[in-house]
Amino acid sequence: MQSHDLIVIGAGPGGYTAAIRAAQLGLDVACVEKEKALGGTCLRIGCIPSKALLESSEIYERASEGFDEHGVKASGVELDLARMLKRKDRVVTSLTRGVASLIKKNKITRYSGTARFASASSLTIDTPGGPQEVGAKHIVIATGSKSSSLPGIELDGDRVGTSTEALSYTEVPARLAVIGAGYIGLEMGSVWRRLGAEVVVFEYLDRILPGMDLEVANAAQQTFAKQGMQFRLGAKVTAARAEGDACTVESDGAEPFACDRVLVAVGRLANTEGLGLESVGVELDSRGRIEVGDGFQTSVAGIYAIGDVIRGPMLAHKAGEEGIACVERIVTGYGHVNYDAIPGVVYTHPEIASVGKTEEQLAEAGVAFRKGVFPFMANGRAKAIADTGGFVKVLAAEGTDRVLGIHVIGPRAGDLIAEAAVAVEFGASSEDIARSSHAHPTLAEALKEAALSVDQRAIHF
Repeated sequence: MQSHDLIVIGAGPGGYTAAIRAAQLGLDVACVEKEKALGGTCLRIGCIPSKALLESSEIYERASEGFDEHGVKASGVELDLARMLKRKDRVVTSLTRGVASLIKKNKITRYSGTARFASASSLTIDTPGGPQEVGAKHIVIATGSKSSSLPGIELDGDRVGTSTEALSYTEVPARLAVIGAGYIGLEMGSVWRRLGAEVVVFEYLDRILPGMDLEVANAAQQTFAKQGMQFRLGAKVTAARAEGDACTVESDGAEPFACDRVLVAVGRLANTEGLGLESVGVELDSRGRIEVGDGFQTSVAGIYAIGDVIRGPMLAHKAGEEGIACVERIVTGYGHVNYDAIPGVVYTHPEIASVGKTEEQLAEAGVAFRKGVFPFMANGRAKAIADTGGFVKVLAAEGTDRVLGIHVIGPRAGDLIAEAAVAVEFGASSEDIARSSHAHPTLAEALKEAALSVDQRAIHF
C-alpha cells in the first residue's frame, strides 16, 4: 500500500490550496479528485464560469444601451450566445489546467477516482483501473458542497435545474423563474436578464440576500427591480416541474407561474456521501456537516475537514484560508482563520460586498456602534465612469472606534472590500482608515469618506 504524510480528498479551492501548502512545508502529499479537471465546483461549474458570463453579459448590455452617455454610438449589436459560452469554457479550461500544473510543480501525487475511508489512516480509491489502497498519517476532507433543492421540485437536469445547467443554456429563455434570492440566484438571474430573459425571482423570506446587511439588501432590490428583475417575496414554492418545453412553478397563495426554465438556487449542502465517515466514527452535525474542533480536526484523530463540508459560509476563499491554516497547524502547531475578516461578494451590477458584522447582528448582540455612510454619487471617479449608484457603510464600535463591519454596494465593490477586510483583520479603527491617504480620483475614496462620516467629518458629502 502506498503511503503519504498527508492525503487531501478533493481538489477544489480548499483542497488544492491545502495540498500545495503542505508540500511547501515539506510533507509527502497526495490529492484525490474524482473529476478529470481540477479546481472543484468553483473553477469548473461555479465561481469562475459564472463570473465569465456576468462580465460578458454586462458588456453586451452596455453595448446595447449604455454607450450613448459616453458619446459612443453603437448599432447592430448582436448576441452570439454560442461564442459567449465558448469563451466561458476557455476561461475555465485555462484555470483548471493551471491548477494541474501547480499540483505537478509541487510534486503532489494525484489519484483520479472516488475515495472512501477504509480505516482512520487509509483510503480505498475507486480508480478507472480498479480499487487502490493508500495510507497517510493525516487525511484532510475537502469535498465541498452540492446544490440543494426543495420538496416538490422535480429537477430534470435541463428545464428545471441548478446553477450548473444555468451556466450552459443554449438559448436565452423567454421567461426564467429563479427560486432563491441569494448570491447564486441573483447572479445567474442577472446574466440571463441582461441577455433578454424576463426574470422572476421567488424567495421564501420577505427580503433578498439573506444574511447580508438589510439596508444594502433593500438598496440592491430596488436597483434590480429598476433593471427589470421581478421579485415575489414571502413566496413558499411548493412545486416546480417541466412539461415538455415549458415549466410551471407553484407557490402558496399565487397562480401557477409559467416559464421556459427554472433555476433552483436555494442553497448548498455539504458533500459527504460515499466517504464512509460512519465506518470510522467521524461525527456530523444536524445539517450534515462534519464537526471539527481546534485545528480543523474531526472527532477522529488524524482526520481533518475544511471548506464547505464544515460550518461557516460556503465561500472558495474561506475554504482556501482553512486549508492553509489546517496544514500549518499539523506541521507547525499553529494555524488560524479570522472568520470576522472573511469577505463576501455578489457579482451583480452594482456589485455588493461585505466583511464583518451587519447592523442587524450588532443590534441583536447588544453592541453599541456608530455608522458612517458615503454615496458613490458624491465620488469623482464614480461620476467619471458614469456608475454612481450605491454607497459605502462603515460600522465602528462606540467606545473603541474599532471597525466591526464594512458594507459596499456600488462599482467595483468586490475589489474595494479587500481594503476593508485588511482593516478588520488588523483591528483598525475608522480613524485609521480616515487618516490614510487614498489616491484621487478613485472609488476607494468613498471608503475613506465613509470612515470620516463615522465621526460626521465627511468632506465631500
